Amino acid sequence: MQRLLPHPLLTIILAIIWLLLSNSIALGQAALGLLLGWAIPFFALQFWPDKLKVHKPLTLLKFSYILLHDIVEANFIVALRILGKPEKLRPAFIVVPIDLNSDFGMSILANTSCLTPGSLSALLAPDRKSILMHAMDVEDVDAFIHTVKTRYEKPLKEIFEE
Repeated sequence: MQRLLPHPLLTIILAIIWLLLSNSIALGQAALGLLLGWAIPFFALQFWPDKLKVHKPLTLLKFSYILLHDIVEANFIVALRILGKPEKLRPAFIVVPIDLNSDFGMSILANTSCLTPGSLSALLAPDRKSILMHAMDVEDVDAFIHTVKTRYEKPLKEIFEE
């Protein structure tokens, strides 16, 4: 069964996304959504080297909520700073030490910083012990590092590594 339906939850999620994108719940659209939801994970299975294991699903849910909140809040903050006095911005590249060992966790951390407006990840160090991030307005470098480590890295470590 696992070989025929490699990711049942992902299949359902992709089918729902298809229905939302097509803006229809017609039987044909639902069937097409399920077909796409099955085909995408089935054919992409060879590109996923390891089976993803979520150790703390409730922490993942909390992390998702925090990330969504931070994305919305950052949009308003960036808009206010851009509309205000952009010459007062203090952009900076910051090396953030990381303790993640999971490739997937590192990828999610890098993508998290790119999803929140005003910051992005620029480079993962070759030794995989730090990540170079850029932030649009940094008042305190240590506070920025602390926020990344406690708000994003710590939950990701709990979710994917413990």
